[in-house]
Amino acid sequence: MGCKFCASTLKGLDRNLTPSEMLDEIYSIERDINEKVSNIVLMGSGEPLDNFDNVTKFIEMITDENGKNLSQRNITLSTCGIVPNIKRLADMHPQITLALSLHASDDETRKKLMPIAYKYSINEILDACVYYFNKTKRRITFEYSLVAGVNDNTEEALKLVGLVKGINCHVNLIPVNPIKERKMTQPDKAAVQHFKSILEKNKINVTIRREMGRDINGACGQLRNEVMSGKILKD
Repeated sequence: MGCKFCASTLKGLDRNLTPSEMLDEIYSIERDINEKVSNIVLMGSGEPLDNFDNVTKFIEMITDENGKNLSQRNITLSTCGIVPNIKRLADMHPQITLALSLHASDDETRKKLMPIAYKYSINEILDACVYYFNKTKRRITFEYSLVAGVNDNTEEALKLVGLVKGINCHVNLIPVNPIKERKMTQPDKAAVQHFKSILEKNKINVTIRREMGRDINGACGQLRNEVMSGKILKD
């Protein structure tokens, strides 16, 4: 989808995963760690709602009582905001959590970060999120990557409050993972905490996502980029 802060966009689209490949990931992980997978997040490299039929088939199969019988409430689907398919998903009345990659509080700032913003406005996306909640009664998660000097100041925090207030939601603040091919950097910890405190003072449910994988170049598409660049050998 070409998001400017994500390493997975650097090599472009290869292809979509099939339902069987998604299932194989879960079963392979369980074999490798000798533990049951209890929660699944569909996100990262790619856009789940751009692979709608395969993704929804996977969800159907992984939650089938004759298979893993995983609760839909233990599945999160992250999207950059493909409005028609958010509504299409809602009409299936799933119980999965919808996580919307928002990352900005106005269309012009969002366009700097996410090309999808040229296709769908924030208002259209939020309307689709409300539609999803009304159909499923599942709280919406808004993902917000904090980029120093772009969307991390007091004004942006207050605009975010005005945008999501009144929506049954939770905000995940994500200090952006710097990648060498981009110039975007993380705000310092004080700026992140200040942003969070503004949301909390305005009764917005918010957490700062724990960083994972950055130390081994395994976050936000970094590992995929290393493999496709030939720096890490494929099996």
